[in-house]
Amino acid sequence: MPRFARFRILVAIFATFAAAAPLLTAADGAVASRPPTAAGYILVGFAGGFIRHDNPHHGPVQLAQRILSDLPKGASIQVFENRHRKIAYKAILRLLDTNHDGVLSSEEKSQARIILFGHSWGASAVVLLSRELDRAGIHVLLTVQVDSVAKPWQSDKVIPENVAAAANFYQPHGLVHGRAHITAADDSKTQILGNYRFDYQKTPVPCQGASWFQRVFTPSHMQSQCDPRLWTQVEGLVRQRMEPQPVNVAALPQP
Repeated sequence: MPRFARFRILVAIFATFAAAAPLLTAADGAVASRPPTAAGYILVGFAGGFIRHDNPHHGPVQLAQRILSDLPKGASIQVFENRHRKIAYKAILRLLDTNHDGVLSSEEKSQARIILFGHSWGASAVVLLSRELDRAGIHVLLTVQVDSVAKPWQSDKVIPENVAAAANFYQPHGLVHGRAHITAADDSKTQILGNYRFDYQKTPVPCQGASWFQRVFTPSHMQSQCDPRLWTQVEGLVRQRMEPQPVNVAALPQP
């Protein structure tokens, strides 16, 4: 691996450690949840880096809290640390197993209405989880990546064919910056809604709870996790997928 690439990874690790909130108890890495009584919408978010699933300053956590209050009946929303992707996968299987027999039938799989979103390493976890669901024959309605950063052994570029629609938000500056372009493994099955660019050197936003390390070394990546305009647009896309009729979505920047 080139020396600069190794340095960039180390910077990302230090930045996310510096951003992590004090540890709070959680049995399985999940935050807000409203257990479904039937196969409803299943929304799963992933926090970036080493940030906790309940960090109140983190974009995915704030999004989950806003949506939780008016989820459709039978829907569930949870946020996980990105390292708990396997736990998130098992949680999805449990929610889809409506007769609780431990085996997903074809009918139960067909009822899947899953939406995945995440930031940084959490955005990469979204793609990996989608692939795991694809291998299980489970469809995903929507994936949203925000300033997606893949770990060295991961790939967050190609969206698998079980995903109906995918969106990518990124910023291009700094040692840690998101993937600028995602593609579909099969264009006939997956719609890439767009690769949307944000520039915080032109339009900076304040971030509460950010560490000095983030402010000095990864300011643009930091701002992508707390930018209210960006996360309002993510929220609009998520809500749109849960509405049978058209809804108003905040204007997106040009891809």
